[in-house]
Amino acid sequence: MTKLTLVLLPGLDGTAELFANFLPEVPPDLDVVALAYPRQEFLSYPELVLWLSEAVPKDRPYVLLGESYGSPLAVMFAGGRPANLKGIILCVGFISNPVKNWGFLPWLLARRFFFQFNPPKFAVKYFIAGTDAPDSLLLAVEHATRSVSADVLARRAKATLNCAAAREIRLINVPLLYLQAANDRLVEKRCLKEIQRLHPATVSVSIRAPHLLLQREPRLAAQAIAQFISAHCVGRDPGLDAPGVARV
Repeated sequence: MTKLTLVLLPGLDGTAELFANFLPEVPPDLDVVALAYPRQEFLSYPELVLWLSEAVPKDRPYVLLGESYGSPLAVMFAGGRPANLKGIILCVGFISNPVKNWGFLPWLLARRFFFQFNPPKFAVKYFIAGTDAPDSLLLAVEHATRSVSADVLARRAKATLNCAAAREIRLINVPLLYLQAANDRLVEKRCLKEIQRLHPATVSVSIRAPHLLLQREPRLAAQAIAQFISAHCVGRDPGLDAPGVARV
């Protein structure tokens, strides 16, 4: 039997460097491809869909995981019902503005000026890494973001505020897993409810972790992903999966 490939789409940094702790936890019966977006060139979500169509496996089945910023891209791509796609996973994902209840503040912060500086450690801990985050993770986040153009990061941040993938999620015909970070202070909990409303067959797993779920709880995330793929993506026809909820 041909191995499934797990294709990873990173978050706002787009470097794939922050998957370092997660990759060793992926079961050996899955191949893994961690993609990285261009670091010095901004691509809109529609442009990234075209970019992704050239990057995914052409000759073998795969499951697509979109982390945070990468989640609307995963939905938009899957809405086109590409060949060989067997499932998608949205990790701390969203299909519309994930901080809608924050008012105008995100729009004020999504500027090149703010991305020219390292964010304060307390802000990184509070919003994405967790207040007990190890220094190694904070350094990894800093290194990843500093390697990307400030203009690119700012334009990606604006893209998340403007994203709209409601139409595409209705068109998805493969199983969908949503990994929710129970302690997420960035992506609002209504994001999962919106996805479940538009795609009722969504399987959801809640893990006690901050926004950087794959980085803080890589083993639990890998286990949930492996169970989902085994139960819903191997030898299953699209559209046959019932909704499910689990908490870890």
